[in-house]
Amino acid sequence: MGKIFCLMGKSASGKDFIYKSLLAMEDLHLKHIVLYTTRPIRVGEVEGLTYFFCTDDEAQEMERAGKVIEMRSYDTVHGIWKYFTADDGQIDLSKQDYLMIGTPEAYGQIRDYFGAEAVCPIYVWVDDGERLARALKRERKQEEPKYAEMCRRFLADDRDFSEENLKKAGITRTFENREKEQIVADVAAYIRQVRE
Repeated sequence: MGKIFCLMGKSASGKDFIYKSLLAMEDLHLKHIVLYTTRPIRVGEVEGLTYFFCTDDEAQEMERAGKVIEMRSYDTVHGIWKYFTADDGQIDLSKQDYLMIGTPEAYGQIRDYFGAEAVCPIYVWVDDGERLARALKRERKQEEPKYAEMCRRFLADDRDFSEENLKKAGITRTFENREKEQIVADVAAYIRQVRE
């Protein structure tokens, strides 16, 4: 049976780099799960690769059809943005291992849907000062920087990734992202270990 490796971390903790690097490692044979979101596309993102971008009406229709595995809603300074995983034919655990990005809440819902033996959490963390510097650098590259939203996300992460929430979700194995090549090697080694 295949596994879903759920990569988690606060904003600007390096998840995207780790995610892309792990997917590129041919010996891991990981397939990505594309999540859905109702938020606007950012510079550099690709429809169907970064996310499936949809309207709120389309998200509600998928929910009514019973295709939503897990969904998170964030009350941003630009309105409510939803992120969700859908049962849309992407996941077949009889054939493949998968890699996805999520939150402790999303991990818990994915685990409940597929079973604890099929879903493995990977939590990456970075010093908050470093994360804030990275987030600001990334936001400055946007055509229309949304600094207020960046700050809201930064503060919301303290709640979403609190020690209490991590413990409640059963997330105990953590990886500190000090150096990008090393963190990729460490997480890849962990994935290989879990598979043995």
